[in-house]
Amino acid sequence: MHRTLFATLLALVSTMTVAGERIVLPDPLSPQQRTDIERRLNDWPDLARYASDNAALAPPAKGEKRVVFMGDSITDGWGRPDGEFFPGRGYVNRGISGQTTPQMLLRFRPDVVALKASVVVILAGTNDIAGNTGPESIATIENNLTSMAELASANGIRVVLASLLPVHDAKNPEQSKQRPPETIRALNAWMREYARAHRLVYLDYYAATVDAQGSLKRELSDDGLHPNAAGYAVMMPLAQKAIDKALASGP
Repeated sequence: MHRTLFATLLALVSTMTVAGERIVLPDPLSPQQRTDIERRLNDWPDLARYASDNAALAPPAKGEKRVVFMGDSITDGWGRPDGEFFPGRGYVNRGISGQTTPQMLLRFRPDVVALKASVVVILAGTNDIAGNTGPESIATIENNLTSMAELASANGIRVVLASLLPVHDAKNPEQSKQRPPETIRALNAWMREYARAHRLVYLDYYAATVDAQGSLKRELSDDGLHPNAAGYAVMMPLAQKAIDKALASGP
């Protein structure tokens, strides 16, 4: 039984994947790869990452509307070290680098619901497209986003659903292969329509960061995927406007 579980979980782990390809393990494993595999086997959704921070976080003060950001490395790196993360606002960052929507769904209750959030900003899906935890269909990504939105709504948390950012190939020619622009656009179109149909707030980072060729504006990202300080400076007022809209839409 343990051997079967081990083999199954190993199939979820990779250091490099191309969208749609089945994950395979490198041979031999480097020490860093072995450490990463062991970490994922023991805590695939990385519940431990914020466990102590969550325990230490006091409940919202009377009248406080807590805002939690759920996401991957684009959220994780916001303000640590790149850009500023809403100075003076007290917003809670619960991004984890490399994560996909099934991992976020598993940690959504401890990292969002249990924190008594009033608003959650969800930015997720780019790593699913890249196959970070194995091949996924667009429908699977949509289902996971739907489940997070439903879990939030069931707990009185207003949802801001953020579009994926485009990518550029200036530094890494594999970016648009791992994250095809047409797939990003298709998932964004679904998110926009889902938000409209369910009265959520759609946060359109894509339109503000895409260039005339359909790529991420080069001045907003050094590696073609992650925003730099200039990128986060574009994103922050858009996110704040979406949060304000979400707060105005409910009690």
